[in-house]
Amino acid sequence: MSSEYRLKKLRGSGGYIMASVNDEQQRKGNLGGPDLFLAPVGRLESEKISKHYCNTCEKEYEGSPKIEYENPNEVVAENLVLLEKGQYICTACGSILAEYRNFSKPDENATVGAAVPNSDVMVPTPPTQPRIEMQTAIPTTGAHGVKAFSSITGLLVYDGDARRVGIVKEIGIQPDQSSVVLVVTKNDGTDTTIKWDEIRKIGEIVLLGGQLGTNLKCSKCGFTNSQGSKFCESCGNKIQ
Repeated sequence: MSSEYRLKKLRGSGGYIMASVNDEQQRKGNLGGPDLFLAPVGRLESEKISKHYCNTCEKEYEGSPKIEYENPNEVVAENLVLLEKGQYICTACGSILAEYRNFSKPDENATVGAAVPNSDVMVPTPPTQPRIEMQTAIPTTGAHGVKAFSSITGLLVYDGDARRVGIVKEIGIQPDQSSVVLVVTKNDGTDTTIKWDEIRKIGEIVLLGGQLGTNLKCSKCGFTNSQGSKFCESCGNKIQ
């Protein structure tokens, strides 16, 4: 892999930066689309950043934004350690341009377990449930009527336009045991559910395939419907 640096635009939830990055950093920042994202890359050297743009200021500035970080070295799940977390901050107004987290697996050959194991009861996998990485079948009683798993909780959630929309609260399955969902606490503090097939990729962050729409949770049976649904896909109840 080449160590040559190239000037690239890396997007964050509150703006973007122009920075010289190598092939490995480009690979981390590529989440499956044409754009590069700053959050998966982590902390860059300020000398490599030539400009930054702030969505709040609606203005581009020369040089690097302020970079603040800490190294908690905190065990956040079985075989998963949070090594570093940080923020890229606008030098003019103090708004957050991007946030990142760097994790480490002490045992690269082992899977990541539950963050807070609180039961030894195993839940059978529903026939239509897709394979989920970074989760175990240790349930708790969660919000929105789903059975929740302590797993990728705490990961930042970004929409398809690289805007931070919230943070993962829990992951679980619908009451009818047929659909996997994420419960996300949005930036305004309210919770919403996201169907598994609306997620593009899960890594250091959760990237959605599009924008975070309204919560189409059926008031009658609790099923989370696809965007644009007029009637519940599970019970046929009209969605308000």
